[in-house]
Parts: sequence; C-alpha cells; structure tokens
Amino acid sequence: MRGLVSKNTSIDLLADFRTNKRVLLLAALAVPIGAIGTVMAKALLWLIAIVTNLAFFHRLSAEACTPQQNQLGLWIVIVPVIGALIIGLMARYGSEKIRGHGIPEALEAILLGKSLINPKVAILKPLSSAISIGTGGPFGAEGPIIMTGGAFGSIFAQFFHLSSAERKTLLVAGAAGGMAAVFATPVAAVLLAVELLLFEWKPRSFIPVAVAAMVASVLRVPLLGAGPIFPVTPHGLMSANELLMALLVGLVAGLGSCLLTLLVYAFEDLFQKLPLHWMWWPAIGAVVVGVGGCIEPRVLGVGYDTIHLLMLGQLLGAGLIGLLLAKTLVWSVALGSGTSGGVLAPLLIMGGALGALLGQCLPVGDPGLWAMVGMAAMMGGTMRSPLTGMVFILELTHDLNVMPALLIACVAGLGVTVLLLRRSILTEKLARRGQHIAREYSVDLFELMRVGEVMDRKVPVIPAEMTIQTLAGRITQDDPAVGSRHGAFIVDAQHKLVGIITRSDVLRVLQRDPTGSASVLAAGQTRLIVTFPDEPLYDAIAKMIKHRIGRMPVVERKDHGRVIGYLGRADILAARSRHHEEEESRSHGPLMTQFKFKSAK
Repeated sequence: MRGLVSKNTSIDLLADFRTNKRVLLLAALAVPIGAIGTVMAKALLWLIAIVTNLAFFHRLSAEACTPQQNQLGLWIVIVPVIGALIIGLMARYGSEKIRGHGIPEALEAILLGKSLINPKVAILKPLSSAISIGTGGPFGAEGPIIMTGGAFGSIFAQFFHLSSAERKTLLVAGAAGGMAAVFATPVAAVLLAVELLLFEWKPRSFIPVAVAAMVASVLRVPLLGAGPIFPVTPHGLMSANELLMALLVGLVAGLGSCLLTLLVYAFEDLFQKLPLHWMWWPAIGAVVVGVGGCIEPRVLGVGYDTIHLLMLGQLLGAGLIGLLLAKTLVWSVALGSGTSGGVLAPLLIMGGALGALLGQCLPVGDPGLWAMVGMAAMMGGTMRSPLTGMVFILELTHDLNVMPALLIACVAGLGVTVLLLRRSILTEKLARRGQHIAREYSVDLFELMRVGEVMDRKVPVIPAEMTIQTLAGRITQDDPAVGSRHGAFIVDAQHKLVGIITRSDVLRVLQRDPTGSASVLAAGQTRLIVTFPDEPLYDAIAKMIKHRIGRMPVVERKDHGRVIGYLGRADILAARSRHHEEEESRSHGPLMTQFKFKSAK
C-alpha cells in the first residue's frame, strides 16, 4: 500500500473525500430518525383512512378504502369543500407552511432556513394532508410525509450540537425515511434525496440518509407490509423496437410535464387575482375537485388502486382519456389553490394514463408496460429527477427487465423539460418567492485547483528595517514592488518571511506619527496566516474567510520562512475566469487544426 503514494509528500495530506468520523455520529442519529419516519408514515396513512371513512362512509374505521366506493351522489361535491375550509383555517391560524405539497417547503428550510423547521409544522402538515386527501383531494401522501419526516428529523437534530449542514443531513434523512416507509422504495428514496434535497454528493450526507431509508424499509414490514406494493407480471427483455418506443413515450411525457407545470402555476396566478383572502382559495378549488369526482370518481383521493390497474394494463379505451383529462384539471386547480397534498402519486396516475393511451397505438409492448414507462418519464421530467423516476418504478413493481426502457424515457422526459422550462414544478414556487435554486451538481473548481496554479509569483517583499516613511514614498511613486499591491511581505536579513504590512497599516501609523519613523516590522503583522503551493485552493479560501483577510503569502511547506508567491482575491477571480472560458469558449481541437493546415498545403 505504501507504493500508492510517495512517502512524506503533500499528496499524503489529500483525500478523495473530506468526510471525517462525525459521519458515524450522523449515521447513528439517522437510525431513530428512520424509525420516526416509519411511524409517521403509518400515522399519516392511518389518518387518511380515518378521514376517508368519516367523510365518505360516515363510519369510524381505519379500514383501507377509496372515495370511489361512496354512495353520496351529488353530495360528494360538498365533502372536498368542507375539508378545504378546515385546511384554510389551519393554514391561516396555524402555519402557512402547511400549504402546498411539501417539497418546496423542505427545500426552503434546507437552503434558506439553516435546516430548521418549526415543530408546529410537524404536527399540522400530516393532519392537514390527511384531511385534504381523506376528503377527496387528488393528492398523494409522499409530499406531506417528506415534509413531516424532514420536520421531525430537523427537530431531533436540534437536540444535538450540530452544524447547519449536519442538520440538513438529518432533515433529509427523515424525509427519505418517510418516503421509503410509504412506498417500500429505499433506493428511490435515497436517490430522491441526492437529486432533489441534499444539493451535494458527499459520504457525510449520503451514508446517514441511506441508513435512515434502510431502517424505515425494515420497520415498514411489520407496520405496513412488505413490498412491492404494485406487483406486476415481469416483462421480458426489451427489444430494440420497444426501446425506440420508450423514447417516444418519454418525449411525449416530457411535453406533458411542461403542460402540467404551466397549468398549476396558471391556476395559482388566477387564484392570486381573486379579491379573497388565500384562506378561502382551497375551498374554491375543492368545488372543482367535487365536480370532477362526480364525473370521474377515480380522480378522488390518493388513487393507489388506479395506479396498480394502470400498471397491470387493465384500464383501457376511452376511460383513459377521461381519467387523464379529469385528473390533470382537478389536480392542477387544487394544487394551484394552495391546499395541502403531494404530487408524486398524481404524476404516476397522469403519466400512467398517458403511457397506456399511447401504448394502445404502439406496435410493440402492452399498455401496462407503457403505463409504467409513462409514469417514470412523467415523474423524472416533472421533478427533474430521472434516476429517482426509474428506480422508483422498479422498486414499486420489481420488474427489472424494463429498466432500459425506463431509463431512456426518464432521460428523454428530463431533456424536454430542461430545454423548454427554466424551472421545475418544485422550484418554480421558490422562484416566485424571490429564491433561486441551481440543481446542476459539480465538483467545486477550487477543490481541484492548487494554490500554486493561480498564485502570483511576483512577490512584493520589503526589508524589515525599512521605515514607514520610505514605504509610503514608494507607494506614492507606484514602485512596481509595492505600488500595485494592497500590501507587501516583510523579510529579514536572511530573506525569511517575518511579517506582512498593508496600506491600511501604513495609513494608521502615519495618522499617529506623521514622520513615519517606525519600521515596517513594528507596524506590520507578524502573526501570519500562510498557504502552500500544493494546498487545494478551497482550503486557502477557507483560511481567508475564517481569518477575514484578503491576501496570503504562499510559502514552502518545508520552510515557512521562504515565500514563493502571493495569493489575493484577484488571483482567485482569475482562476474562476479561466474556468468560465473553458465552459464558454468554443474552438476546434488540435486535430482539426492540423487537418486544415495540411489541406491548405
């Protein structure tokens, strides 16, 4: 192993990851958080069943049921309105954070709220979502459980001495645990965390999130049963024609994703124009939900049974068109009104209906296959999370042979939405609040570059015995050694670094003693913060930020007295500018240049 790196060299100090032993603490804390997420998932599903039974069947029971089985007739229109009125009151007098589908609020807490979530939200969010879904709201339970699991993860983390970044990890661990518990999809839950919530790819965060998801998936079995929750008859290996058709379904689903996003925010804009307090908007949207339920009962509630029927290929014909149009309209209006509920299950229904509808026209495959492909593409495109969309369907069905088709469709759906829409359905809400999220993850440029690559080797040095008056004169005369700098390094008779003096130091001394008789060493700073040519630029910048300095001497690692360079803000900006040119400047490579030269001859 010693041969992997040279002994006693600076490379031994560098590692692939910056993760330290605190990841073990976070992983240990993720265990109870995963368990809490499972309990919250069970509680939310239990609450939804209770409310559904009360609202549509007038009985006190936790037995699983769907609103489609009700015998209320036209009275069904009133039920969603009553639920929406309750939610409006809870949002106005409880917490406005319970409005919407939960994921944008989780993103906001992560990026802007130092991963701190009010305990009130942890109680009101699942309660409001249960009321919304239980009274017929066309939503899923995943968004609320992500917000609720994240809230409890945040609350739990606040009992420990952690940084904001570590609290973020535990918040996301709670969200992933909740999703893994609801759907029995631990891998998809972790991928959703990576693609949507963490905004990083680090073992420090990945390991605890994975621990929470796995704990939740294990505890789910005794509480909610084992997966898959939507088993299907496995398909055979995908043919070339089927993969080509998957591309087509993915492109159409991508266009559908764009339409859904535009519809939701178009209705939100319409509600914004109403001369009523936002508390009343969910009730107005619920009227549309109730009417839609009268026309097509399958648009009401979570619709897990509908998702399964689509995957099995048992929903066909004109009913698919009615389901697709009704669910799209009802869900868009309800979500635009600001009520409480998730987006994932509705996306599966709409994507599945679209895929099954296309499947009836395709020459290969079966409607169930294309329903699954449409679900994955709709989820991957709308949420901009293609890997999550693919793995989510795989874990829901355990049909591994469809993986290539799912991947192609998800990538196609993502490509369409990225090119046609600036933001996703999740980040648009934050953008409307004046907040911006960049979701392109990459290694920090400053992690890859060394100080020696960007430092200025023209070192501004002055002898320790020089007086302030002499230095001030040289600055006034724009002496090349010090005139273009904000400071200079002080060296002794052996040319060893002993201090640094800035222009502000010179001005301060001259205000006290206009003669400037003091030496630069007496006026300068002798407790130096230094960097090394082989040190990552990221670490050097961290030193500058920590000590609030704008420049540092670059010294030999083996001899801190030998200064070999100068690192300032301008050098850092130059490094960023160089990277920008590599991204934006386009030209032919050397092979093409040689080819043109030979052709000219």
